[in-house]
Amino acid sequence: SGNNYEIIIIDDGSPDGTQEVAEQLEKIYGSDKILLRPRARKLGLGTAYIHGMKHATGNFIVIMDADLSHHPKFIPEFIRKQKEGNFDIVSGTRYKGNGGVYGWDLKRKLISRGANFLTQVLLRPGASDLTGSFRLYRKEVLQKLMEKCVSKGYVFQMEMIVRARQLGFTIGEVPISFVDRVYGESKLGGNEIVSFLKGLLTLFATT
Repeated sequence: SGNNYEIIIIDDGSPDGTQEVAEQLEKIYGSDKILLRPRARKLGLGTAYIHGMKHATGNFIVIMDADLSHHPKFIPEFIRKQKEGNFDIVSGTRYKGNGGVYGWDLKRKLISRGANFLTQVLLRPGASDLTGSFRLYRKEVLQKLMEKCVSKGYVFQMEMIVRARQLGFTIGEVPISFVDRVYGESKLGGNEIVSFLKGLLTLFATT
């Protein structure tokens, strides 16, 4: 790609063998390119961001799921978009252009669309996909947002964009295809939906 990069893998003691695969990759590509930074147990997405950020040496950070539901082929497009508009954040969107979701049942699609629609109506965030997590951030912008964000779970991604708009940061978008994981289960359940609605109302009241 011609870009200097490092891949930081945060594994929270998952039972799926992520760490063993990452160790093999580290041997192949070298510990300067593959940085394995495991934690003993599941401590949440926000703290994983902070943990990864501490070890990042670049000026920009791409955050993505490691199960290939976020395809690495979109990363060059994120970089191109950032340079094109000098954006603080480039967010992958499933709801614009040729973006889309593959492998979800109707219920999951309705929940995601409904969550996004509600968020657009209440918060007017200036971005089309609030609940996705495939994004490129300017490192110092990510640090500032992490200091401001208080949400956990599903709401966290949404709050990152809402706070970014509140603080005047610029956001570009790249259409992406999201492919649901082949192995393992999605963690979205009734509790997450309730906490999402609570978080949405909190943001509506405070932003």
